[in-house]
Amino acid sequence: MRKARAKKREVLPDPVYNNTVVTKFINNLMLSGKKQLATKIFHDSLAIVAKKTNDSALDVFLKALNNVTPQIEVRSRRIGGATYQIPSEIRQERKTSMAMKWLTQFARNRNEKSMAEKLAAEIIAAFKEEGGAFKKKEDTHKMAEANKAFAHFKF
Repeated sequence: MRKARAKKREVLPDPVYNNTVVTKFINNLMLSGKKQLATKIFHDSLAIVAKKTNDSALDVFLKALNNVTPQIEVRSRRIGGATYQIPSEIRQERKTSMAMKWLTQFARNRNEKSMAEKLAAEIIAAFKEEGGAFKKKEDTHKMAEANKAFAHFKF
């Protein structure tokens, strides 16, 4: 190891929902350093979620995030001229970060009017175990299942 490992930055909890996961999601949603806009989009989308589901918006969001969180992924490893997809466990920070990236990515690709509506629709879809982000998680798991035979090549 050449250099010291980067220190983990402490993330302050969101002022409205008092939750660090929310702050991380807002940071993930943010484009070009526009944090205020990202925060407004997120809070508006949770208001839409609360109106549509008649549940606590934060609970729906956390459940949706949990539903799209992958447990295993495949990583490419080159062994003797052949490249194998090797299923491997994911550490906790990467799991949540992947789930957040997938939620924002598939929300951006939706067809609703505003980004808040797109994000709300994707959160509700993920909460019901459907939608693009949930399908991505299922595909990741299927890929790992299909390549289970190469698990003995672990890193």
